Amino acid sequence: MQDIAELERRITAALERIGTGLDRVLAAPPPPPPVAAPVIATPTTGSEALLRAELDEERMLNAQLQERIKVLSAREAALREAKPAEPKPVHVPVAQAQLEARIDKMTRQLDVQGLELQRMRKVTVQLREQLARLREAAEAGVTEPHLINKAMMAELEALRAARASEVAEMDEILSELSPLIGAEA
Repeated sequence: MQDIAELERRITAALERIGTGLDRVLAAPPPPPPVAAPVIATPTTGSEALLRAELDEERMLNAQLQERIKVLSAREAALREAKPAEPKPVHVPVAQAQLEARIDKMTRQLDVQGLELQRMRKVTVQLREQLARLREAAEAGVTEPHLINKAMMAELEALRAARASEVAEMDEILSELSPLIGAEA
């Protein structure tokens, strides 16, 4: 049980690091466009690579935790078969079910955050492309309203993606606080 608590603590800490990294990515100004290089469909900056590594690490930890639960379940089943005359402790299956439910919930939250991060990356790339086109038109001295409209639409989509990411993070925070608030009441 102590190992599971430690893994939960590590998952929570990693989710906080991911949120912090995401804030840094959102707060960082976009890098200047390359002069003669072609536009890359999915640029990977150091912070994005770090976030990917942290996400992969959390998924690996989650898989390890799932595997550990399976091992503990198998061990518990073996103990029940070996000692059928002893009364079964009621709290072990209940605690295990609660842990499994919590792990499933945290996995879903991690998946939602991963999807929102992918969406945000895609929108950021689109926004950079539109701004580069707009900048080229401005340098050429040509006013093209459709480029301004596309840039504005890309920026609005970026704001929507940021909002969806914030909502997913707030849902996660609220889901963790709800049991604590209920216990206090």
